Amino acid sequence: MTQITPQPGIMDIALYQGGAAHVDGVSNVTKLSSNENPLGASPKAVEAMAQAAAKMHRYPSSDHIALRTAIAETHGLDADRIICGAGSDEIIAFLCQCYAGPGDEVLYTEHGFAMYRISALAAGATPVEVKERERVTDVDALLAGCTPQTKLVFIANPNNPTGTMISEAEVARLADGLPKGALLVLDGAYAEYVEGFDAGAKLVEARDNVVMTRTFSKIYGLGGARIGWGYGPAEIIDVLNRVRGPFNVSSTALAGAEAAVRDRDYVEACRVENAKWRGWLADQLAEAGVPSDTSCTNFILARFASQAEAEACDDFLKARGLIVRRVAGYNLPTALRITIGDETACRAVAAAVKAFKSGQGAE
Repeated sequence: MTQITPQPGIMDIALYQGGAAHVDGVSNVTKLSSNENPLGASPKAVEAMAQAAAKMHRYPSSDHIALRTAIAETHGLDADRIICGAGSDEIIAFLCQCYAGPGDEVLYTEHGFAMYRISALAAGATPVEVKERERVTDVDALLAGCTPQTKLVFIANPNNPTGTMISEAEVARLADGLPKGALLVLDGAYAEYVEGFDAGAKLVEARDNVVMTRTFSKIYGLGGARIGWGYGPAEIIDVLNRVRGPFNVSSTALAGAEAAVRDRDYVEACRVENAKWRGWLADQLAEAGVPSDTSCTNFILARFASQAEAEACDDFLKARGLIVRRVAGYNLPTALRITIGDETACRAVAAAVKAFKSGQGAE
């Protein structure tokens, strides 16, 4: 047996399970398991990526200045305080690598994004899971969970997979109450689905202990390109850039993201369409006896009476080519996370869940 062993914490990492995309025996499926934008990317982003592909023999920009400038101009931020990564996942990993290690603690909520725990363990730190209050981030519980060893506190706002969010005042209260030397990370992957929401940008600029992460994988429809960004105090961004690979983001991704973030009309159209069908689907599921919390994202967390019922409904949907996400791994065994698809997909899901609840699922 090999005597070569990985660093402590690595073998405690459970492999991340992405949303399924196939169903055995079913050829025509609708994937609603990964919170992807059913409308796809902006045509301007697709065109920009196609043009960039013609120059793939050249290394990409190492300072990402064109994209950072586009983000800064769109959101009213300081380009020098922006860092770009291969999805916001990479920014999360940088934060853990730079600010947490053996003997340090990384806090996150019980239904929080899996990468918080994974990145903490990869850095050798101790992940600490804190209770939520009925699937909503509990600031008091997070503050009570802090110790002198706490170095990072992650919250997604809105949260995945619950779809819920807390107020800016509550986020500020959390930032103000953290131990000295602890950093609050606001994961804004779904921020664009909330009208007029800055995902905590003003809080970042007002304090020295808050960082915001964002992604192009959701409303921008660039999940396959793997690109995201972070915004924080200049000193924090300087530290993160020291571990960032010089060419960590591809030239095609940079070009697509720049075009996408500047196409504000397309983003707004996607937000409005998502809100329309999110509300419609939530109402239809409620009529069928399947409740959900008010979602601020592009998915609904549908709740069932038991784990057995949730899994039976999932099987019923899969048999009809509708792939949603089981979330037992997020401590939500009695729920299914359903991405908001286009009109056809939403109507198909509503009809299938109603059929299941009316007894057809027992056949």
